[in-house]
Amino acid sequence: MTPTLPAASSEPPHDCPLCPRLHGFIAAWREREPDWFNGPVPTFLPPEGSDSVRLLIVGLAPGLRGANRTGRPFTGDYAGDLLYATMKRFGLARGVFEARPDDSLELVGAAISNAVRCVPPENKPVGSEVATCRRFLSATIADFPNLRAILSLGVISHQSTVRALGERVAALPFSHGGRHAAGGITLFSSYHCSRYNTNTGRLTEQMFVDVFADIAAFLQE
Repeated sequence: MTPTLPAASSEPPHDCPLCPRLHGFIAAWREREPDWFNGPVPTFLPPEGSDSVRLLIVGLAPGLRGANRTGRPFTGDYAGDLLYATMKRFGLARGVFEARPDDSLELVGAAISNAVRCVPPENKPVGSEVATCRRFLSATIADFPNLRAILSLGVISHQSTVRALGERVAALPFSHGGRHAAGGITLFSSYHCSRYNTNTGRLTEQMFVDVFADIAAFLQE
């Protein structure tokens, strides 16, 4: 029998059973590293709460030694260094990012989540896991009554976000620096700010900054 959870919840339980492969992978890491977070990583919200969120950033999935270890998106690996530095540059975050969940970093009018909430083996979720976890992404989007923009990081995140918004992937294709209207939301897209992408030159810091400049200008309109 396939496990079920309430459809309207935006956060899966810590021992979410919906994806057997991910559930087993995390269970093994709980035994290996009992002090790690080792569970579905919740959405990172600003202290002012959901009503203040105008921008939602959607990554792919927690990194094994990053968010899966710390329990906060993009915290503990290189991707967070670039993401949070860029957000601070545009007034979307404040405080000091020290790559741990108890630092002084706070978001400003923004929230950060992932298309897949649990860490996947080799950082690669399969299609069924992306589809299963989309219920939480859809519910998260619905939690923000004043949401104006979403930034998807990477192709898989982009496609899952498009589907969560009830749109067709073919009608809103991924491109770095892309921008699409999706109902009342404007969807921006960027290559993921992973170390692999920056080391290979697929994504430069300036390319990433340019995407945020477009978003900042849009939010000021």
